[in-house]
Amino acid sequence: MAERGRPRGFDAGAALDRAVEVFWRQGYEGASLTDLTDAMGINRTSMYAAFGNKEDLFRRAVARYAEADMAYAREALTRPTAYDVIETFLRANADALTRPDRPAGCLSVQGGLAEGGDHGHIARFLAGSRLAGEQELADRLARAVAEGDLPAGTDARELARYVMVVSEGNAVHAAAGAARATLHATVDIALRAVPRARAGNSAG
Repeated sequence: MAERGRPRGFDAGAALDRAVEVFWRQGYEGASLTDLTDAMGINRTSMYAAFGNKEDLFRRAVARYAEADMAYAREALTRPTAYDVIETFLRANADALTRPDRPAGCLSVQGGLAEGGDHGHIARFLAGSRLAGEQELADRLARAVAEGDLPAGTDARELARYVMVVSEGNAVHAAAGAARATLHATVDIALRAVPRARAGNSAG
């Protein structure tokens, strides 16, 4: 006997991808259960059975978004120099924020902008998620300082925060309709502030 409320052929992964898009466009507060279940092609019973409540679904959606739509951030960390890491991240970010096949902006920024009846749980969850990404970047930049790729005395944590502020600011502007070229122009300016070791000072 089929599980009650679950349609035949239910694809949890595809349904989660559609939930990602709803939350991305409407934010956590703006996305109603009806919006979500209609987009996912399932009823509420199936949603609760597969994903839990709305907050559980949102957390799953953010994890899915981080895995798929933000893979470029992990790739950027593998670049050989700190400058390459930062430029790769910011340029890929500008492209991702303006993909024609995805909502404009960033789910992790837009998802929690509206404070609702959740006592700030979602906003804190998203802030923590962004902070984790910032810490990964700071760790990579600290390694660059140790290797002499960044000038001695560079504050890796503050530089990582600067990079994230640029990316998050671009996300807000992208959601408001800023063109890709406009975001890249902001990146051009931001990159001028990235410190670079003098030739011959790098380790290795």
